[in-house]
Amino acid sequence: MSLHNTSLILEGGTFRTIFTAGILDVLLEESIQMPYIVAVSAGAINATSYVSNQLKRTLRILTTYRNDKRYMGIGNLFKEKSIFGLDFSCDVIPNQLDLFDWDTYYRYPGKVEFGITNALTGEIEYVDALTMDRKCMMLRASCAIPLLIPEIKIDEKPYFDGGIVAPIPVKRAIEQGYKKHLIILTNPHGHVKKQDIKDRLVAHLLKKRYPNLVKRIHQFYEHYNEQLAFCHQLESEGKALILKPNYALKDFEKNVQQINKSYQMGFQQAKERLQEIKQFLS
Repeated sequence: MSLHNTSLILEGGTFRTIFTAGILDVLLEESIQMPYIVAVSAGAINATSYVSNQLKRTLRILTTYRNDKRYMGIGNLFKEKSIFGLDFSCDVIPNQLDLFDWDTYYRYPGKVEFGITNALTGEIEYVDALTMDRKCMMLRASCAIPLLIPEIKIDEKPYFDGGIVAPIPVKRAIEQGYKKHLIILTNPHGHVKKQDIKDRLVAHLLKKRYPNLVKRIHQFYEHYNEQLAFCHQLESEGKALILKPNYALKDFEKNVQQINKSYQMGFQQAKERLQEIKQFLS
């Protein structure tokens, strides 16, 4: 399916994005290649499997390794200062255990960007995902949740999760000239962000080292709610089509059966709305 002037927007949300994986696999089955993709945080992980045209890869990896301590576990803190095994998940898995199709990925005919937050300036930067190295440093940076994952250095600059500044980066797509947007969210209808104690704790611990980043963390819930409202405004104007879960999903879901269920929810929703999606994109 040949598309023009349309974008794909992928929100993050750690393991909630398995819902996104189900939708993207339907797009792969239908040979729908979006000309422009912008993703942040775990949304970027889903984008890689879509861009490399590897059906069910995200589901397979999460169900296989979710409860593997090399993938996620306290022991990683001693080695990498991260709850996630970054080298295991971003190097060993894609390059040794479940091979990532780098050749297809690099040949993707569209434009793909990951959002990463500069810890020094507190501003989001969008990087060309199709130039990513094979240790996935861009991906690590976009998924670097403060306190759970340390800052990731790219060109000697420290970066964190792009979702801190632009949790739903549709405005980036508009800046790039795209007029219609397929937006995949990972929270259900009616979800509203509120500032919680975790945000305040993160801000307190990072305020001396990264004061500009901390300002963004304090504002995160406002940014999210504003960007979500903007997405709904675009949808009401016929400029966006939004897909989102039917119910709330857990950020760090452990139950493999529930992970499969969440994937199937995305897959079935995309199947049921496939004609609507195709009509919107065309």
